[in-house]
Amino acid sequence: MAKISIIGAGAWGTALAAHASRLEHVVNVWAREPQVVEAINERQENTFYLPGVKLSPEVVASTNLDAVLEGAQLVVFVTPAQHLREAARAAAPAIPRKAIVAVASKGIEEGRLALMGQVAQETLPQVGPERLAFLSGPTFAREVANGLPTDVVAASAGMKAARRLQPWLHSPTFRVYSSDDPVGVEVGGAMKNVIAVAAGACDGLSLGNNARAALITRGLAEITRLGVALGANPLTFLGLAGVGDLVLTCTGDQSRNRTLGMKVAAGFDADTWLRTQHSVAEGYPTAVAARDLARKLGVEMPITEQVYNVLHRKISILDALKRLLEREFKDELRGIRRGGVSGKTKRAARPARKIATSRGAGTKRDSAKKAGATRKKSVPKPKRSTRR
Repeated sequence: MAKISIIGAGAWGTALAAHASRLEHVVNVWAREPQVVEAINERQENTFYLPGVKLSPEVVASTNLDAVLEGAQLVVFVTPAQHLREAARAAAPAIPRKAIVAVASKGIEEGRLALMGQVAQETLPQVGPERLAFLSGPTFAREVANGLPTDVVAASAGMKAARRLQPWLHSPTFRVYSSDDPVGVEVGGAMKNVIAVAAGACDGLSLGNNARAALITRGLAEITRLGVALGANPLTFLGLAGVGDLVLTCTGDQSRNRTLGMKVAAGFDADTWLRTQHSVAEGYPTAVAARDLARKLGVEMPITEQVYNVLHRKISILDALKRLLEREFKDELRGIRRGGVSGKTKRAARPARKIATSRGAGTKRDSAKKAGATRKKSVPKPKRSTRR
Protein backbone atom coordinates (compact mmCIF):
# COMPACT_ATOMS: atom_id res chain seq x y z
CA MET A 1 0.00 0.00 0.00
CA ALA A 2 1.28 3.45 -0.94
CA LYS A 3 0.15 7.01 -0.42
CA ILE A 4 -0.78 8.48 -3.80
CA SER A 5 -1.61 12.12 -4.48
CA ILE A 6 -3.56 13.02 -7.62
CA ILE A 7 -3.19 16.66 -8.73
CA GLY A 8 -6.24 17.42 -10.86
CA ALA A 9 -9.80 16.17 -10.46
CA GLY A 10 -11.03 16.07 -14.04
CA ALA A 11 -12.32 12.85 -15.55
CA TRP A 12 -8.87 11.29 -15.98
CA GLY A 13 -7.63 12.30 -12.53
CA THR A 14 -10.81 10.92 -10.98
CA ALA A 15 -10.43 7.66 -12.91
CA LEU A 16 -6.85 7.22 -11.70
CA ALA A 17 -8.03 7.88 -8.13
CA ALA A 18 -10.72 5.20 -8.52
CA HIS A 19 -8.17 2.72 -9.86
CA ALA A 20 -5.60 3.43 -7.14
CA SER A 21 -8.21 3.08 -4.40
CA ARG A 22 -9.20 -0.37 -5.75
CA LEU A 23 -5.58 -1.37 -5.19
CA GLU A 24 -6.02 -0.27 -1.54
CA HIS A 25 -3.69 2.70 -1.75
CA VAL A 26 -4.31 5.81 0.32
CA VAL A 27 -5.56 8.31 -2.27
CA ASN A 28 -5.78 12.09 -1.90
CA VAL A 29 -7.03 14.28 -4.74
CA TRP A 30 -6.43 17.98 -5.26
CA ALA A 31 -9.18 19.92 -7.05
CA ARG A 32 -9.34 23.61 -7.85
CA GLU A 33 -13.13 23.83 -7.50
CA PRO A 34 -14.65 23.56 -3.98
CA GLN A 35 -17.84 22.08 -5.45
CA VAL A 36 -15.85 19.17 -6.92
CA VAL A 37 -14.21 18.55 -3.54
CA GLU A 38 -17.63 18.58 -1.87
CA ALA A 39 -19.10 16.14 -4.40
CA ILE A 40 -16.23 13.66 -4.02
CA ASN A 41 -16.12 13.80 -0.22
CA GLU A 42 -19.86 13.88 0.50
CA ARG A 43 -21.36 11.90 -2.39
CA GLN A 44 -18.34 9.77 -3.39
CA GLU A 45 -18.86 10.88 -6.98
CA ASN A 46 -17.34 13.54 -9.22
CA THR A 47 -20.67 14.74 -10.54
CA PHE A 48 -19.02 17.49 -12.61
CA TYR A 49 -16.43 15.55 -14.61
CA LEU A 50 -17.22 11.83 -14.22
CA PRO A 51 -20.87 11.48 -13.22
CA GLY A 52 -22.28 8.04 -12.54
CA VAL A 53 -19.02 6.54 -11.23
CA LYS A 54 -19.02 5.75 -7.53
CA LEU A 55 -15.77 6.32 -5.67
CA SER A 56 -14.47 4.64 -2.54
CA PRO A 57 -15.00 6.63 0.68
CA GLU A 58 -11.21 6.27 1.07
CA VAL A 59 -10.70 8.75 -1.80
CA VAL A 60 -10.38 12.14 -0.11
CA ALA A 61 -10.39 15.43 -2.01
CA SER A 62 -9.15 18.87 -0.96
CA THR A 63 -8.34 22.31 -2.35
CA ASN A 64 -5.30 22.41 -0.03
CA LEU A 65 -2.19 21.28 -1.92
CA ASP A 66 -0.06 20.92 1.21
CA ALA A 67 -2.59 18.57 2.80
CA VAL A 68 -2.96 16.48 -0.36
CA LEU A 69 0.82 16.12 -0.85
CA GLU A 70 1.80 15.40 2.75
CA GLY A 71 3.65 12.07 2.94
CA ALA A 72 2.98 11.18 -0.71
CA GLN A 73 5.08 8.41 -2.26
CA LEU A 74 3.65 8.94 -5.74
CA VAL A 75 2.43 12.28 -7.08
CA VAL A 76 0.48 12.21 -10.35
CA PHE A 77 -0.22 15.45 -12.23
CA VAL A 78 -3.41 15.17 -14.29
CA THR A 79 -4.22 18.82 -14.97
CA PRO A 80 -5.02 20.18 -18.45
CA ALA A 81 -1.73 20.63 -20.30
CA GLN A 82 -1.98 24.42 -20.43
CA HIS A 83 -2.31 24.53 -16.61
CA LEU A 84 0.48 22.11 -15.72
CA ARG A 85 3.09 24.84 -15.25
CA GLU A 86 0.93 26.72 -12.75
CA ALA A 87 -0.04 23.57 -10.83
CA ALA A 88 3.50 22.16 -10.71
CA ARG A 89 4.96 25.45 -9.57
CA ALA A 90 2.39 25.68 -6.77
CA ALA A 91 2.94 22.06 -5.71
CA ALA A 92 6.75 22.07 -5.87
CA PRO A 93 7.50 23.17 -2.27
CA ALA A 94 5.21 20.50 -0.80
CA ILE A 95 6.30 17.47 -2.84
CA PRO A 96 8.13 15.04 -0.53
CA ARG A 97 11.86 14.72 -1.22
CA LYS A 98 11.74 11.03 -2.21
CA ALA A 99 8.38 10.93 -3.98
CA ILE A 100 8.07 9.66 -7.55
CA VAL A 101 6.38 12.25 -9.77
CA ALA A 102 4.33 11.14 -12.78
CA VAL A 103 2.87 13.47 -15.40
CA ALA A 104 -0.31 12.18 -17.04
CA SER A 105 -1.24 15.49 -18.72
CA LYS A 106 -1.11 15.35 -22.52
CA GLY A 107 -0.34 18.34 -24.69
CA ILE A 108 2.19 20.94 -25.85
CA GLU A 109 2.36 24.26 -24.04
CA GLU A 110 1.33 27.24 -26.13
CA GLY A 111 3.78 30.09 -26.46
CA ARG A 112 6.80 28.27 -25.02
CA LEU A 113 6.13 25.24 -27.30
CA ALA A 114 7.22 22.99 -24.44
CA LEU A 115 6.44 19.31 -23.97
CA MET A 116 5.11 18.35 -20.56
CA GLY A 117 8.56 17.04 -19.63
CA GLN A 118 10.11 20.43 -20.24
CA VAL A 119 7.43 22.07 -18.12
CA ALA A 120 8.09 19.61 -15.29
CA GLN A 121 11.85 20.09 -15.45
CA GLU A 122 11.49 23.87 -15.28
CA THR A 123 8.95 23.95 -12.47
CA LEU A 124 10.19 20.95 -10.45
CA PRO A 125 13.99 21.29 -10.63
CA GLN A 126 14.38 19.26 -7.44
CA VAL A 127 12.82 16.21 -9.13
CA GLY A 128 15.59 14.51 -11.10
CA PRO A 129 15.06 12.07 -14.00
CA GLU A 130 15.31 9.12 -11.61
CA ARG A 131 12.08 10.37 -9.98
CA LEU A 132 10.17 11.73 -13.00
CA ALA A 133 7.92 9.58 -15.21
CA PHE A 134 5.23 10.12 -17.84
CA LEU A 135 2.03 8.11 -18.07
CA SER A 136 0.17 7.69 -21.36
CA GLY A 137 -1.72 5.23 -23.54
CA PRO A 138 -5.23 4.47 -24.82
CA THR A 139 -7.33 5.36 -21.78
CA PHE A 140 -10.93 6.50 -21.73
CA ALA A 141 -11.45 7.70 -18.17
CA ARG A 142 -14.85 6.10 -17.66
CA GLU A 143 -13.60 2.65 -18.65
CA VAL A 144 -10.62 2.89 -16.30
CA ALA A 145 -12.87 4.10 -13.48
CA ASN A 146 -15.20 1.15 -14.07
CA GLY A 147 -12.33 -1.34 -13.97
CA LEU A 148 -12.41 -2.38 -17.63
CA PRO A 149 -9.15 -3.82 -19.07
CA THR A 150 -6.65 -1.10 -20.03
CA ASP A 151 -2.97 -0.98 -20.97
CA VAL A 152 -0.75 2.07 -20.39
CA VAL A 153 2.91 2.95 -20.65
CA ALA A 154 5.08 4.67 -18.05
CA ALA A 155 8.18 6.30 -19.53
CA SER A 156 11.24 7.82 -17.91
CA ALA A 157 14.86 8.48 -18.77
CA GLY A 158 16.71 5.30 -17.83
CA MET A 159 13.37 3.71 -16.80
CA LYS A 160 14.19 3.96 -13.07
CA ALA A 161 11.16 6.10 -12.22
CA ALA A 162 8.91 4.13 -14.57
CA ARG A 163 9.86 0.85 -12.94
CA ARG A 164 9.31 2.25 -9.45
CA LEU A 165 5.83 3.40 -10.51
CA GLN A 166 4.82 0.10 -12.14
CA PRO A 167 4.14 -2.02 -9.02
CA TRP A 168 2.01 0.73 -7.48
CA LEU A 169 -0.40 1.04 -10.42
CA HIS A 170 -0.15 -2.28 -12.28
CA SER A 171 -3.06 -4.72 -12.00
CA PRO A 172 -4.73 -7.38 -14.17
CA THR A 173 -7.12 -4.73 -15.53
CA PHE A 174 -4.59 -1.87 -15.70
CA ARG A 175 -1.39 -3.21 -17.15
CA VAL A 176 1.55 -0.81 -16.93
CA TYR A 177 4.40 -1.22 -19.42
CA SER A 178 7.70 0.66 -19.09
CA SER A 179 9.59 2.71 -21.68
CA ASP A 180 12.86 4.63 -21.79
CA ASP A 181 11.55 7.16 -24.33
CA PRO A 182 9.70 9.91 -22.44
CA VAL A 183 9.89 12.31 -25.40
CA GLY A 184 8.21 9.82 -27.75
CA VAL A 185 5.52 9.03 -25.18
CA GLU A 186 4.84 12.73 -24.61
CA VAL A 187 4.67 13.55 -28.32
CA GLY A 188 2.31 10.64 -29.01
CA GLY A 189 0.01 11.60 -26.14
CA ALA A 190 -0.14 15.23 -27.23
CA MET A 191 -0.48 14.85 -30.98
CA LYS A 192 -3.14 12.15 -31.08
CA ASN A 193 -5.63 14.76 -29.87
CA VAL A 194 -5.00 16.97 -32.90
CA ILE A 195 -5.36 14.06 -35.35
CA ALA A 196 -8.54 12.97 -33.55
CA VAL A 197 -10.13 16.35 -34.36
CA ALA A 198 -9.41 15.65 -38.04
CA ALA A 199 -10.78 12.10 -37.71
CA GLY A 200 -14.00 13.44 -36.20
CA ALA A 201 -14.34 15.89 -39.09
CA CYS A 202 -13.72 13.03 -41.52
CA ASP A 203 -16.56 11.02 -39.99
CA GLY A 204 -18.76 14.10 -39.73
CA LEU A 205 -18.37 14.71 -43.46
CA SER A 206 -19.15 11.01 -44.19
CA LEU A 207 -15.92 10.56 -46.13
CA GLY A 208 -15.93 6.83 -45.48
CA ASN A 209 -13.87 4.17 -43.73
CA ASN A 210 -11.05 4.29 -46.27
CA ALA A 211 -10.56 7.99 -45.64
CA ARG A 212 -10.59 7.54 -41.87
CA ALA A 213 -7.98 4.75 -42.05
CA ALA A 214 -5.81 6.85 -44.35
CA LEU A 215 -6.09 9.87 -42.08
CA ILE A 216 -5.12 7.90 -38.98
CA THR A 217 -2.15 6.35 -40.78
CA ARG A 218 -0.89 9.62 -42.24
CA GLY A 219 -1.55 11.26 -38.89
CA LEU A 220 0.71 8.68 -37.28
CA ALA A 221 3.36 9.50 -39.89
CA GLU A 222 3.41 13.18 -39.03
CA ILE A 223 3.36 12.47 -35.29
CA THR A 224 6.42 10.27 -35.84
CA ARG A 225 8.16 12.94 -37.91
CA LEU A 226 7.75 15.45 -35.10
CA GLY A 227 8.90 12.93 -32.52
CA VAL A 228 12.00 11.99 -34.51
CA ALA A 229 12.88 15.67 -34.92
CA LEU A 230 12.69 16.04 -31.13
CA GLY A 231 14.90 13.00 -30.53
CA ALA A 232 12.30 10.28 -29.95
CA ASN A 233 12.65 6.64 -30.94
CA PRO A 234 10.37 6.08 -33.96
CA LEU A 235 9.45 2.62 -32.65
CA THR A 236 7.72 4.26 -29.67
CA PHE A 237 4.94 5.39 -32.02
CA LEU A 238 4.09 1.75 -32.78
CA GLY A 239 3.25 1.26 -29.11
CA LEU A 240 0.58 2.26 -26.62
CA ALA A 241 1.39 5.98 -26.56
CA GLY A 242 1.47 6.09 -30.37
CA VAL A 243 -0.80 3.95 -32.48
CA GLY A 244 -2.71 2.67 -29.43
CA ASP A 245 -3.80 6.05 -28.11
CA LEU A 246 -4.26 7.41 -31.64
CA VAL A 247 -6.66 4.68 -32.75
CA LEU A 248 -8.73 4.95 -29.57
CA THR A 249 -9.02 8.74 -29.70
CA CYS A 250 -9.78 8.82 -33.43
CA THR A 251 -12.49 6.14 -33.35
CA GLY A 252 -14.08 6.09 -29.88
CA ASP A 253 -17.34 7.90 -29.20
CA GLN A 254 -16.07 9.03 -25.78
CA SER A 255 -13.28 11.07 -27.39
CA ARG A 256 -13.78 14.80 -26.75
CA ASN A 257 -11.43 15.68 -29.59
CA ARG A 258 -13.16 13.46 -32.12
CA THR A 259 -16.47 14.95 -30.99
CA LEU A 260 -15.08 18.45 -31.54
CA GLY A 261 -14.19 17.53 -35.13
CA MET A 262 -17.65 16.13 -35.74
CA LYS A 263 -19.28 19.27 -34.37
CA VAL A 264 -17.16 21.50 -36.61
CA ALA A 265 -18.06 19.32 -39.62
CA ALA A 266 -21.73 19.79 -38.69
CA GLY A 267 -21.33 23.58 -38.83
CA PHE A 268 -20.73 24.46 -35.16
CA ASP A 269 -18.21 27.15 -34.29
CA ALA A 270 -15.41 25.48 -32.29
CA ASP A 271 -15.00 28.28 -29.72
CA THR A 272 -18.72 28.56 -29.09
CA TRP A 273 -19.19 24.81 -28.67
CA LEU A 274 -16.17 24.40 -26.38
CA ARG A 275 -17.51 27.08 -24.03
CA THR A 276 -20.50 24.83 -23.35
CA GLN A 277 -18.30 21.91 -22.19
CA HIS A 278 -16.98 21.16 -18.70
CA SER A 279 -13.99 19.15 -19.92
CA VAL A 280 -11.11 20.35 -22.09
CA ALA A 281 -10.58 19.12 -25.64
CA GLU A 282 -6.77 19.20 -25.61
CA GLY A 283 -6.55 19.08 -29.41
CA TYR A 284 -7.81 22.66 -29.60
CA PRO A 285 -4.86 24.42 -27.86
CA THR A 286 -2.37 21.74 -28.92
CA ALA A 287 -3.12 22.44 -32.60
CA VAL A 288 -1.65 25.93 -32.17
CA ALA A 289 1.45 24.78 -30.29
CA ALA A 290 2.06 21.78 -32.57
CA ARG A 291 1.74 23.85 -35.73
CA ASP A 292 4.17 26.47 -34.37
CA LEU A 293 6.61 23.81 -33.17
CA ALA A 294 6.50 21.99 -36.52
CA ARG A 295 7.27 25.22 -38.37
CA LYS A 296 10.10 26.01 -35.98
CA LEU A 297 11.68 22.59 -36.56
CA GLY A 298 10.93 22.45 -40.28
CA VAL A 299 8.74 19.34 -39.91
CA GLU A 300 5.99 18.77 -42.46
CA MET A 301 2.63 18.23 -40.69
CA PRO A 302 -0.15 18.90 -43.20
CA ILE A 303 -3.03 17.44 -41.16
CA THR A 304 -2.03 19.44 -38.09
CA GLU A 305 -1.72 22.55 -40.25
CA GLN A 306 -5.28 22.19 -41.54
CA VAL A 307 -6.73 21.41 -38.10
CA TYR A 308 -5.11 24.64 -36.92
CA ASN A 309 -6.51 26.51 -39.94
CA VAL A 310 -10.06 25.29 -39.35
CA LEU A 311 -10.12 25.75 -35.56
CA HIS A 312 -8.18 28.98 -35.22
CA ARG A 313 -8.15 30.74 -38.57
CA LYS A 314 -11.78 29.79 -39.32
CA ILE A 315 -10.94 28.43 -42.79
CA SER A 316 -13.78 26.44 -44.33
CA ILE A 317 -13.52 22.75 -43.50
CA LEU A 318 -14.08 21.92 -47.18
CA ASP A 319 -11.25 24.24 -48.21
CA ALA A 320 -8.98 22.53 -45.68
CA LEU A 321 -9.99 19.13 -47.05
CA LYS A 322 -9.22 20.29 -50.60
CA ARG A 323 -5.77 21.49 -49.55
CA LEU A 324 -4.99 18.06 -48.08
CA LEU A 325 -6.31 16.05 -51.01
CA GLU A 326 -4.61 18.10 -53.71
CA ARG A 327 -1.10 17.79 -52.31
CA GLU A 328 1.45 16.12 -54.61
CA PHE A 329 2.45 12.48 -54.23
CA LYS A 330 5.62 11.63 -52.27
CA ASP A 331 7.49 8.84 -50.44
CA GLU A 332 5.48 7.25 -47.64
CA LEU A 333 8.32 7.27 -45.09
CA ARG A 334 9.64 10.71 -45.92
CA GLY A 335 10.93 12.41 -42.79
CA ILE A 336 10.86 9.22 -40.70
CA ARG A 337 13.47 6.97 -42.25
CA ARG A 338 16.06 9.71 -42.63
CA GLY A 339 15.26 11.69 -39.51
CA GLY A 340 13.90 14.90 -41.04
CA VAL A 341 12.02 16.59 -43.84
CA SER A 342 13.97 19.76 -44.32
CA GLY A 343 17.38 21.30 -44.00
CA LYS A 344 16.60 22.50 -40.49
CA THR A 345 15.57 19.04 -39.29
CA LYS A 346 18.50 17.31 -40.97
CA ARG A 347 20.97 19.73 -39.44
CA ALA A 348 19.39 19.21 -36.01
CA ALA A 349 19.68 15.44 -36.40
CA ARG A 350 23.39 15.36 -37.34
CA PRO A 351 24.85 15.79 -33.82
CA ALA A 352 22.70 12.90 -32.54
CA ARG A 353 24.05 10.65 -35.29
CA LYS A 354 27.62 11.63 -34.41
CA ILE A 355 27.03 10.84 -30.76
CA ALA A 356 25.49 7.47 -31.66
CA THR A 357 28.45 6.46 -33.81
CA SER A 358 30.96 7.48 -31.15
CA ARG A 359 29.76 4.78 -28.77
CA GLY A 360 30.07 1.03 -28.61
CA ALA A 361 29.05 -0.72 -31.79
CA GLY A 362 29.54 2.35 -33.95
CA THR A 363 33.15 2.70 -32.86
CA LYS A 364 33.81 -1.00 -33.45
CA ARG A 365 32.39 -0.83 -36.96
CA ASP A 366 34.52 2.19 -37.77
CA SER A 367 37.64 0.45 -36.40
CA ALA A 368 36.86 -2.70 -38.37
CA LYS A 369 36.51 -0.69 -41.57
CA LYS A 370 39.85 1.03 -40.98
CA ALA A 371 41.56 -2.26 -40.16
CA GLY A 372 40.12 -3.87 -43.27
CA ALA A 373 41.31 -0.99 -45.40
CA THR A 374 44.81 -1.27 -43.93
CA ARG A 375 44.95 -5.01 -44.59
CA LYS A 376 43.75 -4.47 -48.12
CA LYS A 377 46.53 -1.97 -48.78
CA SER A 378 49.24 -4.30 -47.37
CA VAL A 379 48.42 -7.20 -49.73
CA PRO A 380 50.54 -6.97 -52.92
CA LYS A 381 48.82 -7.31 -56.25
CA PRO A 382 49.56 -10.65 -58.02
CA LYS A 383 51.78 -10.41 -61.09
CA ARG A 384 50.05 -10.86 -64.42
CA SER A 385 50.99 -14.15 -66.07
CA THR A 386 52.93 -13.98 -69.35
CA ARG A 387 51.35 -17.24 -70.53
CA ARG A 388 48.74 -17.11 -73.23
